[in-house]
Amino acid sequence: MTRTSVKTRTTRETSIEIALDLDGSGQTDVTTGLPFYDHMLDQLGRHGGFDLSVKAEGDLQIDSHHTVEDTAIVLGQAFAEALGDKTGVRRFASGLYPLDEALVEVALDLSGRPFFVWNVELPEAIPLGTPPFDPSLAEHAMQSFATNAGITLHVTLKDGRNVHHIIEAAFKGLARCLRDAVRIEGSTVPSTKEIL
Repeated sequence: MTRTSVKTRTTRETSIEIALDLDGSGQTDVTTGLPFYDHMLDQLGRHGGFDLSVKAEGDLQIDSHHTVEDTAIVLGQAFAEALGDKTGVRRFASGLYPLDEALVEVALDLSGRPFFVWNVELPEAIPLGTPPFDPSLAEHAMQSFATNAGITLHVTLKDGRNVHHIIEAAFKGLARCLRDAVRIEGSTVPSTKEIL
């Protein structure tokens, strides 16, 4: 079984190309024009154990919102396609993920029912990187990903003061939970409905 996807999306605001292999080795090649977002997506591939290629061009002269959102949408769609009918997957995953003083809890279910909860109150911070990444877009990126991937995702901040550390812990936690949840450990769809 090959769990891969290649997706593209072009609008008046952005052009996105994503290739994803859920059973890769954590190789990444990410270019969005937003170095901080590149770093977060790189963490997603590396710690998820996925091969991930992201090429995004957007209207960064306006702001980073469209690029962040559209990339997350296409990534979610690619994830859902690569996952297929979810036969044999572990399905659930959760954990606590630290980065220095920051501690984030992530829990997810490959449910086929998109739902997103973000209990992360970020300290006030200036945008990160150049061109700037608005820290509040981390929530929107994860919501857009979860919705389009068809997963239930809860992210909760347990402790932390540094915005970079908090967001990075959240992305690493998402990556590790996805890695665990997509692991094949059976031969049937893990649902009493026999469909996810």
